[in-house]
Amino acid sequence: MRRRTLLAAAAATATAAALPGCARERRRAPDGSVTLRFQSLAWQQESVAATRELVAEWNAGHPRIRVEYVQGSWDGVHDQLLTAFEGGEAPDVIHDASDDLADFAHGGHLADLTGLLSPRLREDIPEHSWRTATFGGGIHGVPFLVEPRVLVVNRDLLAGAGVRVPTAARPWSWDEFAAAARELTGRGRYGVAWPLKEPVSATLNLSLSAGGRLFHQDTGGKVTIRCGAAELRVPRLVRDQVNADRSAARSTLGMGGSDTLPGFFAGRYAMVPLGFSYRQQIAQQAPADFRWTVLPAPAGPDGNQRQGVSPQTLSIAEDCPYKKEAAAFIDFLLRPRNMVRLALGDWMLPTGRRALADPALHTARYGWATGTALARHLRPAPAQSVRGYQEWKDKIATPAFQEYYSGAIDDDTLRRKLERDGNLVLKRYQR
Repeated sequence: MRRRTLLAAAAATATAAALPGCARERRRAPDGSVTLRFQSLAWQQESVAATRELVAEWNAGHPRIRVEYVQGSWDGVHDQLLTAFEGGEAPDVIHDASDDLADFAHGGHLADLTGLLSPRLREDIPEHSWRTATFGGGIHGVPFLVEPRVLVVNRDLLAGAGVRVPTAARPWSWDEFAAAARELTGRGRYGVAWPLKEPVSATLNLSLSAGGRLFHQDTGGKVTIRCGAAELRVPRLVRDQVNADRSAARSTLGMGGSDTLPGFFAGRYAMVPLGFSYRQQIAQQAPADFRWTVLPAPAGPDGNQRQGVSPQTLSIAEDCPYKKEAAAFIDFLLRPRNMVRLALGDWMLPTGRRALADPALHTARYGWATGTALARHLRPAPAQSVRGYQEWKDKIATPAFQEYYSGAIDDDTLRRKLERDGNLVLKRYQR
């Protein structure tokens, strides 16, 4: 992992160096004005437009605290930021995801925001969201957008299957979901397509509904991996859909979410479990006569609808010379009306209570109401604060789950890989 990181970091150096204003010579201007660099990872057209508009509005109202927009990318952001931190060229305000912050926070690269946040912002975002960005007792990011996983379904096929249509108040159980997938399977059609090119996040986050956590922390803070019956409940169901009842398409296991959409539109898959933001692509790309709907993800025992999420976050670099100004800019970006604009642009949910209550997010159109109903069930992803998670995911968990879902290994082999090999990785980070 270290060799891979160094090679990727070396490749990212040119990118970081090319970013506008990367040099640390930017300081307070003679007239007392300052410039902050804000690296945004917004990528969808609507999201980029909304973010750029907000930056322009800030600059118009704060001529002495100018914000320079820097376009980043989710691809390779961890290595790019690592290079920037080590070179003293990190952006002042950093857009990232909470599950990428742990190593940066423990490494002293991110400022503790505890004393910089406004009371309004601190109170508006629920405590369980703050926990996703809290490391070592300090808050190192502001969680502002979350993405539950939902079922995107061909409405016509669902209506013809004769199965109960779930609602946010009464979702399918995992067993009902499996039965529905079998009913929806027919000649030339699979009941469900699981796009599991990146299987770890989907597996861990959906497993919370069945009580699976995988990462267990003792009273001393040490984390170990334990893969029991609850942790295997959802993975085993997916594996059986692919290999036993053939209600899930084997060919989609190596796909990303977008890769499944042509087959979904063509009727080859009746259901696709996807992140909430994929609705934008579906709305833009689906044929005019294609009817689709959004259903909640299946629930575990006693109707448990919990899902793990890793919110998008805004952080401040520890090296930023203008932390108070940067915090003021973040506070502006995340005012309720602005948070709604960002959520609509990204087709995701805001973490703020006031923003989440906005009527624009409660319409039935495009399944917004289904998503907002799930917000109260969202919890920090199981691996949220685990140091070494990225290495464990890349080296151990991703290949292990890929083998498992394809049918190449059984429960015991998966458990042994995740626990034995995984705990060796975590041990190095917890010395």
